[in-house]
Parts: sequence; C-alpha cells; structure tokens
Amino acid sequence: MKIRIYLILALAGLSLSASCSYLDQVPEDELTLEMVFNDKTRTEDWLAGVYAGIADPYWDYMNKAGYDTLGDDMTLPTAWTTFDWTVLHMVAGNWSPATEWKMYYWSELPKYIRSAYIFIDHVKPLPQDGVTASEVALMKNEARFLIAYYYWLLIETYGPIPFSPGLVDAGASNEELLIGQTPFDTVVDWIDKELIEAAKGLPAYYTNNNKFGRATSVMCHAVRARMLLFAASDLVNGNPDYAGHVNKKGEALFSTQRDPSKWTKAAEACKELIDLAEGNGYKLYTELTADGKIDPFLSYQNMMFTRWTDGNKEILFARPGGCNIWDYEKHATPRGSGGNGGLGVSQSLVDAFFMKNGLPIGNSASGYSDTGYSTASDRRNTGWIEGSPTETPGEVTTAGTYNMYCNREARFYVTVLYNDAWFRESNRRTEFHNPDMDGGGYNSPQAGYLLRKKVHPDHNELNDNYIYRPGILYRLGEAYLNYAEALNECDPGNADILVYLNKIRERAGIPTYGPGPDQIAVDASDQTAMRKLIRMERRVELCVEGVRYNDLRRWKEAENVLNEPVYGMNINATTRDGYFRRTLLDYKHVYRKAFYFMPVPSWEMDKNPNLVQNPYWSTQE
Repeated sequence: MKIRIYLILALAGLSLSASCSYLDQVPEDELTLEMVFNDKTRTEDWLAGVYAGIADPYWDYMNKAGYDTLGDDMTLPTAWTTFDWTVLHMVAGNWSPATEWKMYYWSELPKYIRSAYIFIDHVKPLPQDGVTASEVALMKNEARFLIAYYYWLLIETYGPIPFSPGLVDAGASNEELLIGQTPFDTVVDWIDKELIEAAKGLPAYYTNNNKFGRATSVMCHAVRARMLLFAASDLVNGNPDYAGHVNKKGEALFSTQRDPSKWTKAAEACKELIDLAEGNGYKLYTELTADGKIDPFLSYQNMMFTRWTDGNKEILFARPGGCNIWDYEKHATPRGSGGNGGLGVSQSLVDAFFMKNGLPIGNSASGYSDTGYSTASDRRNTGWIEGSPTETPGEVTTAGTYNMYCNREARFYVTVLYNDAWFRESNRRTEFHNPDMDGGGYNSPQAGYLLRKKVHPDHNELNDNYIYRPGILYRLGEAYLNYAEALNECDPGNADILVYLNKIRERAGIPTYGPGPDQIAVDASDQTAMRKLIRMERRVELCVEGVRYNDLRRWKEAENVLNEPVYGMNINATTRDGYFRRTLLDYKHVYRKAFYFMPVPSWEMDKNPNLVQNPYWSTQE
C-alpha cells in the first residue's frame, strides 16, 4: 500500500523529543508502509505525526480554538476581525454550521486517529536499529492514548460523533463509511476503558528528558479525570434541553436522566489521578522566600515557565515540541514597547481575584476600594520584582497606585498588567489611556488591561528575546480543584474538599478556609456555598489556561455569564480620575443555547445523510 509523502509531512509536525526534529531530511516522493515501518527514523516520524494533533495552549487556545477568547477572561480589539480572527466573529454570535472554526477538529482529528491505528497495526521490533519489543509495546500504548485523547476532544467539542474505533478498510462501501452519531455516554465509556488500559503499559514519567511530553500513565488518568468531570456536569448529565435529540436510528444521543453516580465516578477518577501523580513525585510547583516560606508570586508566575527537568513537577500533560509563544507574547506586549498590545483581560476577571486577606472584593471586610490612590508602597515577602521601578524584591505596588489594584492577592499581579503599572523590560510605566503610547488604535487593550500571565517577565519584543517554556495542557493544580468540585457534588461536607481547595490557596499565599484563628470560616457542609467558593477559585487559579470556557459550558452557565455586559476602564477619558472608572465597553458577547456544542459542519452534513445537526443549530436558539 502506497502513501504520499505529503501526508506524512502533514502529520509529522512535531518531534517526539523537544530537542530535535525528524523532518530535517527530505524523503523520497513516495513511500510504502513497509518502507516506513522497516526504518527506525521513519517509524518515529510517523508517531511524531500522530502527536501533532495536540493543540498549542498559547496561540491555538487564544486564536484558533479560541477557548480563552470565547470565555470571559479575555477581551481583544474588535478591529482584529480584519486580521483573520474568526474567533472574534464567534464571540459576537456570528457563528453558523458554515463557519470554518480554525481548529477543524471534525475533519482533522479523525485523520490523526486513523494514523494512530495504522501505526499500531504496522509498528514492529527492528533489532538492527535497536527497536525492541518492549519499545514497540510502549509506542503502541502511546498511540492508544492519543486515539482516546482525540476522541475526547471530539466529544467535548461536538457531543455525539460518528464513532467506529479501529481501521475501516480502504475499500469499504459508503454505507460502512458514512455512519451517524453514537450516543455521548457510549463514547465516554469506551474512552474511559481505553485510557485505563493504555495507562497500564505506560510509565508515570520518563527518566529520559528527551521524551518529555510523550504519553504517560499520569496523562491517561489526567484526561480521564477531566472527561468524567465533564460527563457528570449539568450540560450532559440529565440536561432536559436535549430531550428528543436522536440519531437517524432513533437512539437518544444524550441521557436526559440525571445520574448522581457519575459525580462519584468523577471524584474517584480525580483521586486516582492525584494518588498516582503524588506517588510518583508530582507536586504543586513552589518557590521559597529567604526565610523558607512559599513565595506566592514566583510560584504562580514561574509555574508556567519552569521546565520539568528544572523541578516543575506540577506538569501532568504538556505539548511536546514547544508552542507558538512568539505571536502570543507579541500580542501581549504594550504597543509602545514594540508589541501588538491588544491581548487584554476583562474587568470581570480583574474583579474575580481576591484581596490579600483572602476575601472577595464584594465582601465588606475585604478592605477593597475602587476610589482614590495609595499613599505608600505595598511591600511583601517575595522575590518578585516586576512591580518595582528600582527592581526591589517585594515592592508590589508603589505610592499613587489606583486603589482598585492595591492589596490584591499575588495571582492578580502575576496575571494582569494595568494602567500605570511598572513594566520592567521597558523601564517605564504602562500608558493605556488613548492617545498615550500604549493606548488608542487597534493594537491596544480595549478594556485597559493587558495579559501578564504566561508572558515571560524577561521577554523583550524589541530584541526578539523569546524564552522557551513548557506548553502545559493539564496540571496538578487543576486536578486538586476538579477533585474538590466532584466531591462537593457527590459527598458534601467531605473533609477532602477543604483539604484540596486549601492546597491551592496556600500556594497562592492567601488565608485558607476552616475553623482556625487564621482561617476564613465557612460551612463546609453547605453544598451551594462550597460550590460557589470552588468556582471562584477555579476562575482565578486557572484563568487564561483554556479551562474557563469549557467550565461555563459544562455548568450550563455560559448563556447567563457570557451575555452579561462587558466592562473595562474608561480608556478615552480626559482625566486620570475619569480613566479609572468602570465603563461599559463596545464589546458584546452573544451566546445562544445552540453554542454549547460546535455545530456539525454544513459541508459534512451535505456529504453524509446519516448525520443529524446538533441541538438548536437549525433554529439558531
């Protein structure tokens, strides 16, 4: 059987190691499968190609997939719609089955899945090249993981999908090829079992650092835990909105009967992941102050930048081969410092961060004020220098800072670059007011804030100083919050809820919840109250990591949250005091009931008469 080499090249976009590429050599015009799998390098090329379907959590999550943009974490200049920002049209509700979503999961992921199955069927030991039977078994389990992972991405995106695991013969009839959707829960159950089986044949981590990013048992359980959390949530667990949604065989594609046991299963999966990870040395990333305490600023900041080999054992699943950090950081750099500085955050996210006393800004005891300016510097026990004009460790804000940004928790300062904040790489303060150097025009933050999280503090757009970092897709901090959420839904009052929620708050440097004298009192048995606290913590801890949008979807809250008015600072004000006022933006989210799942692309509906369109897309509700 012959395959065209361009197919190999299309699928082999990533190397199996972070340090070398297998695409440096130009191969022959055509290869046979026998030629591929009789050669060690070509075999590795093929598997690398299967890995290439893993999304980039930087540029893809912001621009192509748009997870961060479609949620309420980010605001982008609407003028960017003229520069191939399809996701901004989707934010505005201009979205239909004919829209070409730039991740193309419906058409592209099945190609990677098929390629993985071909790999499993043909890979073999190559004693002459040192490819042993045990190495072959390992690679087959990597491919099994990737198949399961890609199926999970498909159902997370589209809900029920055509599902026929295994290879379909190239000579199959249209009847065999053009199949309809399989019920959502059926696919979940298959992926669940497949991830468990693949995990049995994979290590928890690799001692060979060149294999960083390749499939592990921890990755299997991380994907499984997130999937089962989604499957237990309101969107797909007893959602009456999907009653009557059936395939062409008349099978119900979603269960409309709520099943509480799904939350129990999700909680168990989350705990299995945590136990497996912690038992193999995974832990929250922390850096310490000179007196041996957790430094919340550097811990949260550098968790996104530090390599596994340099001690970042929080990483559960990272994209192999690197990410497009160049475009990401360029768009987050202020215009006056050489960037396309419009990659901003919303006032909603700014307001979500806690005060340094651990209370939300809406709590009367928090000490929050959104009027006036500070009269003194805020100095804390940290090595963080980004807030200090003199690069003095611990100077978080200086005198004259608008009070809205004073006395906030560490994660706020690591995430948000606000007007008048110190910008170390340019040795100046930001000027987001229109028409100042960072404001006005299409390359400026629409809400008056730029994104700081995931942008390296030593990045300098003017000298092309880009610094490698792992592209984190899943991390232990999320696993802790997933477990707390699932437990609260199936076993309210369980002591582990506060244990794992507090692990996140302890790293963040804010008071934990509990009955102690230095803790914030909560009723841990109050399921509704704890649900609110867990969701608040998720919003802050996991912001701009591609999680928030899918959280809003699975909670069935997207319609309520995303249709709310969007606020920012008054960037066109004529006075400083006028600038620092919450202002309704000309930036409107439109979110309809249909949008909870991506539509089946119209061109696929035209080709396959056995498909049914996802709920509400025909009526655009």
